[in-house]
Amino acid sequence: MTTQFGKGCHLHLIDGSAFIFRAYHALPPLTRKSDGLPIGAVSGFCNMLQRYIDDHAGPDAPTHVAVIFDKGSHTFRNDLYPEYKANREAMPEDLRPQMPLTREATKAFNIACKEIEGFEADDIIATLACQARDAGGRVTIISSDKDLMQLVGGGVEMLDAMKNKRIDVEGVEEKFGVGPDRVVDVQALAGDSVDNVPGAPGIGIKTAALLINEFGDLETLLDRAPEITQPKRRETLIEKRAQIELSKKLVTLDCNTPLDFTLDDLEVKDPEPETLLGFLAEMEFRTLSKRIADALGAEPPVIPDTSPAGANPPEADAPKWPSIDPEKYERVSDMAALQVWIDRINARGYVAVDTETTSLDEMQAELVGISLAVEPGQACYIPLTHKEGEGAGDLFATDTLAAAQLGTDEVLDALKPVFADASVLKIGQNMKYDAKIFARHGVEVTPIDDTMLMSYALNAGIHNHGMDALSERYLSHDPIPIKSLLGSGKSAITFDRVPIDEAVKYAAEDADITLRLWHIFKPQLHREKVTTVYETLERPLVPVLAQMEMNGVKVDRETLSRMSNAFAQKMAGLEAEIHELAGRTFNVGSPKQLGEILFDEMGLEGGKKGKTGAYATGADVLEDLATEHELPARVLDWRQLSKLKSTYTDALQDHINPETGRVHTSYMQAGASTGRLASTDPNLQNIPVRSEEGRRIREAFVAEPGNVLVSLDYSQIELRILAHVAGIDALKQAFREGQDIHAMTASEMFDVPLDEMTPEVRRKAKAINFGVIYGISGFGLARNLRIPRGEAQGFIDRYFERFPGIKTYMDDTVSFAKEHGFVQTLFGRKIHTPEIAAKGPRAGFAKRAAINAPIQGTAADVIRRAMIRMPDAIKGQPCRMLLQVHDELIFEVQEGAQDKLIATARDIMQGAADPAVHLDVPLIVDAGQGANWAEAH
Repeated sequence: MTTQFGKGCHLHLIDGSAFIFRAYHALPPLTRKSDGLPIGAVSGFCNMLQRYIDDHAGPDAPTHVAVIFDKGSHTFRNDLYPEYKANREAMPEDLRPQMPLTREATKAFNIACKEIEGFEADDIIATLACQARDAGGRVTIISSDKDLMQLVGGGVEMLDAMKNKRIDVEGVEEKFGVGPDRVVDVQALAGDSVDNVPGAPGIGIKTAALLINEFGDLETLLDRAPEITQPKRRETLIEKRAQIELSKKLVTLDCNTPLDFTLDDLEVKDPEPETLLGFLAEMEFRTLSKRIADALGAEPPVIPDTSPAGANPPEADAPKWPSIDPEKYERVSDMAALQVWIDRINARGYVAVDTETTSLDEMQAELVGISLAVEPGQACYIPLTHKEGEGAGDLFATDTLAAAQLGTDEVLDALKPVFADASVLKIGQNMKYDAKIFARHGVEVTPIDDTMLMSYALNAGIHNHGMDALSERYLSHDPIPIKSLLGSGKSAITFDRVPIDEAVKYAAEDADITLRLWHIFKPQLHREKVTTVYETLERPLVPVLAQMEMNGVKVDRETLSRMSNAFAQKMAGLEAEIHELAGRTFNVGSPKQLGEILFDEMGLEGGKKGKTGAYATGADVLEDLATEHELPARVLDWRQLSKLKSTYTDALQDHINPETGRVHTSYMQAGASTGRLASTDPNLQNIPVRSEEGRRIREAFVAEPGNVLVSLDYSQIELRILAHVAGIDALKQAFREGQDIHAMTASEMFDVPLDEMTPEVRRKAKAINFGVIYGISGFGLARNLRIPRGEAQGFIDRYFERFPGIKTYMDDTVSFAKEHGFVQTLFGRKIHTPEIAAKGPRAGFAKRAAINAPIQGTAADVIRRAMIRMPDAIKGQPCRMLLQVHDELIFEVQEGAQDKLIATARDIMQGAADPAVHLDVPLIVDAGQGANWAEAH
């Protein structure tokens, strides 16, 4: 029965657009498997609505609620000022079809869904808030939009749902420097670049607040503007009065919007299971359907499985386990209890293991505790070095160990035989991290299984492989977030400051989840025919990478420091050049100022303004302009130096480990869907190799005294694989005969005899050879060669004419991807292509990725196979493998032993594809050596 809205009622008003855009930008693109419809924003929106419902049950639950949307873009404000919101970028193509679906989703949840033509959502929210306040009720506006802050007070508050932060009168004063009743005055002066509200030029929020606090309100300020002593400010307020008064009209919300419904129509209603679950099934939201069905006590809908192979286990295989309940996990505080767990592990033959530490840097992290799980629902945590008190902000925090903890050494001594036992499988999520933590304590962990890598072998290209994402997707469970324990920002604490009772729930849950994921993924490997990929390319690489990361590479701090100074000087020279070309000085590092120079002052074409009103000056824009003008080319050079300086010559110095004097990067095995390794903290894979400055940075990577660095690098491996998979006889023959492949291509394309080849013609052919592998467009090649687009497209067309097998390979690969939902490397690695049926700009990207993936992925698999075989091959030689950078391996070897190492490593690398794959072209490995990486490469 409907009750009349009045005192005691609590109205929640949800800013629908904020939810949608937050969902769209926070999540990767997602399409409905059955027809390719974009649904990523709808998925995020539904999850946010469900979380909202879960979070607002209980004594302070709303009695009335509505989600308010914008309808159309033209409102009365555009009649007042046609340029209002003119700077806004067009809605992304893949978001447009999702907008009506978010309305359907709101109605499916049985929540009032309101929008009115000609009025913004903010005006509807303002009208409802005023009506509810006047009726004696409370109002919570669920949004962080500053424009709504003028409504706060007198029973109206705001809630930033993402930060779970309430915004009251004090919060508004903190934001604007004035109370809610004067917010519109401050906004009228400060303007708004996002909405294109002009305001008073040169006056920002802080100055506006000072003026309003001094004069009381905007009208008084404008009337008394002649009294202001600062000439520029006085002039602005007098001359721009009409513009400022118009701005106030634009930012003032209309509390008298004509509504075609009443507050009583917004009464909270329970969702109708059939309607809601029907909508979720139509969207094909499996996990959310199951979670909501459980919450409603209903049967989850049956959704036909149209997802790519490997994405989810068949329903029949879904195990029936006890629910995840962190309250039931055990704290192990004495050796007798630990022995019980060790006996269970030995009896079971496998155990999920996880470590808790003080840092993500495995080379410096301190071990805080260990969690174990042998059965779903049965997990424990062994705290080792938790401290008394909770750290930041806790006056009672000390470095004294908390009570009832076992000693690290005695625990590791007890676990060491189990961790080294070949008959007991140790299961982890990103096991390389934990193995390195244990290795630093002298404990070897073998054999292992890794759920992250199992997911990667099964689902590369479908989703990421972090534990939280896997748990949510495959177990319909959101793990305890680490931020809830550690906090964030400056007040964050380390895990040793987390109270042990809370740590038990979090840490043991990780082990429990990992074990459950292992039970799901292990049988899928065989079913999806990726067991060989996991067993030969993923699992055996873990200890190899762990050892390389622990080896690290010596970096000379003085060399880096000298380079930083040299780069700074070169940047200064480029700045002078740029200023001369511009005709005046400006901040080269400011995209805004650069845009004004290029498009306003120089009048170059192609200027496009973003949300802030500033011109876009990203690399793609500058690369286009650089084909016609010198200034953008010089800015690109300046930016590259600036990046090299900040990212490498400056930052690398901070990455030198104080104990080892070496830099220890971390390799991400499951980063790129193609099998390529990624490198982080620091990233050593993106040092530009083609520029002189990039090559110089390699000079800082040095060998220890008495040693040299040796580099072995596959020569043009991706072109060789392309020649094999596309069956291009001319390329295959050239590789077999050891010809200069780029010169041969140039000769074929441009009808230039090899003995008349010029470096410039060869350079063009090289750019096309490598560009075609990555599906380069005429635009892209024009940028690379800095030539007009028409000429570049002509090169590509001619290339396909001369090598028709490449076009056939591309077309066949795209067709295969559309039919099967994945492409494959020669070694059986599946790279899923869920976007291949997408429409619009994403379609081109998805096709290029599908074409490139088998080539790049096969090359990645080849070097993985070489790395896995390398430790046994070089055992006994005075050397160690340090780095992998795409197609290159770097070793540190004792002087005098480098020739033997080169011979051994070259044999392994050149024969790495055998016996699994026989290539029609030989793999050739170039070797070099020197005191530093630059000399060796």
